[in-house]
Amino acid sequence: MNTFFTKKRFTLCCLIVFSLLLSSCGSRKKVVYFQDAKDFETIVDTDTFEPRFKVNDIVSIYVSTFDLEAVKPFNLLKGRSQNGGLEYIDYLVDIQGNIDYPVLGKVKIIGLTVEEAKNLFKEKLADYLKDPIVNIRILNFRISVHGEVNRPGIYEVSGERVTLLQALALAGDLKSKARRKNVMVIRDFNGNKTFTRIDLTNKEIFNSPVYYLTQNDLVYVEPNKSAISESFLDGRLNATISIASILITSTIILLTRN
Repeated sequence: MNTFFTKKRFTLCCLIVFSLLLSSCGSRKKVVYFQDAKDFETIVDTDTFEPRFKVNDIVSIYVSTFDLEAVKPFNLLKGRSQNGGLEYIDYLVDIQGNIDYPVLGKVKIIGLTVEEAKNLFKEKLADYLKDPIVNIRILNFRISVHGEVNRPGIYEVSGERVTLLQALALAGDLKSKARRKNVMVIRDFNGNKTFTRIDLTNKEIFNSPVYYLTQNDLVYVEPNKSAISESFLDGRLNATISIASILITSTIILLTRN
């Protein structure tokens, strides 16, 4: 009789441990990206996204032409870099959306793309230079990735075009307990913040207005219910497993004695 109840306790303990292990496993639907994408399906990227200048952007502008003397006033020298190269001053987009440029004075570039700003400068420089070539770059193009990713942080982008997926890759991809159906992109444009939620399990992500990130976008990945519960329990699950392990060990010892 005692042996029967001892075996029953052993079976019950095994079921408890098995249930705990199952509860910790994630399903495919919660983890896999682009689940509705079919084999050999083609999605044409018709997006012509280009970043636009925002307040507090740091901008590099360099003007060149055949007349080296005539162009000097437009390229103010800051000094020399550590490797001996020349460094020119950068420009900050102020709260009104202007930069204070030599000779030309205040130039409003807020809301313009890089190409539109180049054309604007060429028009303004036409009174001073013949066939000027204008190179413009956004120097503070960085994005922030936070939440359930492997390497949260702020990342510098060498070019001026980065996708949400590339940003997540820079951050080491999502953790297993990240909520893939509710990734948030927070975008600020001149003090106005927009919050857009993205479902990474759906192929429609490629048509999202935030698929291409802009400078200083913030990406936040929420934890799923399992991660929230784990945090709330504050280690109680580990304690439960430890207790279950002790019960199983004790039961085995009892069975061995009987």
